Amino acid sequence: MPEWIPDVLGDEFEQLTLELGEDDEGPLVATLVRAVPRDRPWWDRLRGQSLPLADVDVLYVHGWSDYFFQKRLARFWTSRGARFFALDLRKYGRSLRDGQTPGYITDLVAYDEDIAAALSAMGHGTGGAASPRRLVLLGHSTGGLTLSLWASRHPETADAVILNSPWLEFQVASARPLIAPVAELQARWAPREVAPQVDLGFYTRAQQEVADPDDPVEVNLLWRPAQTMAVHAGWFHAILTGHAKVAAGLTIDAPVCVLLSARSATPTRWSEDLTRADSVLVVDDIARASLKLGPSVTVERIDGALHDVFLSRHGAREEAYRRLDRWVRGWTAARRQ
Repeated sequence: MPEWIPDVLGDEFEQLTLELGEDDEGPLVATLVRAVPRDRPWWDRLRGQSLPLADVDVLYVHGWSDYFFQKRLARFWTSRGARFFALDLRKYGRSLRDGQTPGYITDLVAYDEDIAAALSAMGHGTGGAASPRRLVLLGHSTGGLTLSLWASRHPETADAVILNSPWLEFQVASARPLIAPVAELQARWAPREVAPQVDLGFYTRAQQEVADPDDPVEVNLLWRPAQTMAVHAGWFHAILTGHAKVAAGLTIDAPVCVLLSARSATPTRWSEDLTRADSVLVVDDIARASLKLGPSVTVERIDGALHDVFLSRHGAREEAYRRLDRWVRGWTAARRQ
């Protein structure tokens, strides 16, 4: 039986390997990382004072060509009493094994196995029904797309869904219906065909340019390369299929908060604009697509934010955390009514 062991992040972080069987590239695993609240002083416990999120579990899922490394994001939750869990999906980050194609998948529904294993390890059981603790889903970019689709397929499981620049629509939304049939044919006949590399590394450079020495972040470039991992036809088709489902409308029954940059910038050449905008997604299209997730959606637009709003320059990053805190406090207050 796998056990929790110290994580590569050190400090209060631990990891657990989740066995998922195997595919044509060998054994499959996902990796669950956790951080729990620090023990509270005895006088607070004696007075019966509890933290506002003491009954909350958070499950975070990273984006494409990514993994979990954001200590401060975890501590935002644990400082308020929540237990924080982050999932490195199969073939990403801590879960990538020798001989595997990084990030490769042909159907986003396959991640249901990763999420089910994580929920079980968190004490929520299959479908999340076994725990009295509230469940918050937190996803970034492709992880936001994955969790949105999952939450829509699993009603009455999540109590809240928070999305950090979720990839809910193709970068050229009007072209998606035209591209999708071609992508389907490529995925059927040559699923591992690799698309040309179009990422010039400017998004990584933008993060480095705005790095804050007072809020340091260490990144493993083997798990999160400066240029994105190779894009394969099978994976691309899976993403477009997910976009089409969002466009048709999802039915997430939990309240949803979407955090986005105020504007996009095209990364065809380097400029300072790329340090103050989302250079990955067309944020106006994402904002519109967000309204199709469910009946209760809040969209927060943050001036100067990068694609990962929590890795933006100091002012935008702090504003992102303020907006998140405000939404969470409102959600908590509403739950008490």
